[in-house]
Amino acid sequence: MKSAEMKPVWMIAAVLLLTSAAASADQLSDIRQKGAVSCGVYSNVEPFSYPDPQSRELVGMDVDLCRALAKRLNVKAALQPLSVEARVPQLKLGRVDMVIANLAYTKTRASQIDFSDAYYSTKEVLVVKKDNANKTLADLAGQRFSATDGSTSAQSIPLSIKDGKAVTFHDTSSAFTALEQNKVQGFVTNQMTARQIQSQVKDTDGAVAILKEPMLIEPIAVGLPQGQPALKDAVNAALVDMDKNGEMQQIFDKWLGPKTKYGLVRADKVTPIAQLKFTPV
Repeated sequence: MKSAEMKPVWMIAAVLLLTSAAASADQLSDIRQKGAVSCGVYSNVEPFSYPDPQSRELVGMDVDLCRALAKRLNVKAALQPLSVEARVPQLKLGRVDMVIANLAYTKTRASQIDFSDAYYSTKEVLVVKKDNANKTLADLAGQRFSATDGSTSAQSIPLSIKDGKAVTFHDTSSAFTALEQNKVQGFVTNQMTARQIQSQVKDTDGAVAILKEPMLIEPIAVGLPQGQPALKDAVNAALVDMDKNGEMQQIFDKWLGPKTKYGLVRADKVTPIAQLKFTPV
């Protein structure tokens, strides 16, 4: 006699799937229950997260952002130092609740993790000899440009300059040396590095300029686990609140702003990435 308790295999599988999903569906509740949010931050990348020379405690822009977000979630901030390459894998494995480590949006990353609204945008820019300061990207079609291996800087060259050829090097110093030695027409890097280099050589025969047209715009956002809408909504609400009360601007200006050695200006408010005009790589 057939038991009335027997259920089709597909029904059992569906119940198990729903049970599993429910168990991990609300990470925000888990964070509030444990009273702390773990933020993956850089282990030693100035000015985002790095050990203070005296206290040896982590300080930096991303450390301040983690603490400000934690305060709005009514929990403590738990900093988890990560290497650059470990940011996405550690988030996927659930070893951190979120990543706040100057994380730029890319299509590859977006297929693996979720992103909050962008809280500022950085740029990949083209550094050229001072004599070429008035050139446009269109003027430089078909030329050779240096960048570091595996960087979005290198990826931006064929995207931004017609028939542009990327010549890559292991480190920033070598890529810039290629420009100094006239082996390339320009050197592509992030705007922070570009400004530092420009400042270092401004009074020398090797003075450089930064073209006004950006090579690439990169939205910077909080990395979040996929399938956690409540957590994403809470983080976005916190970012918007920080923007409205001026705290986001204060944190940015403290570490990256016009009075720092980086001299950056934050032009954009907290904005959903889908509303930004940029070419994702």
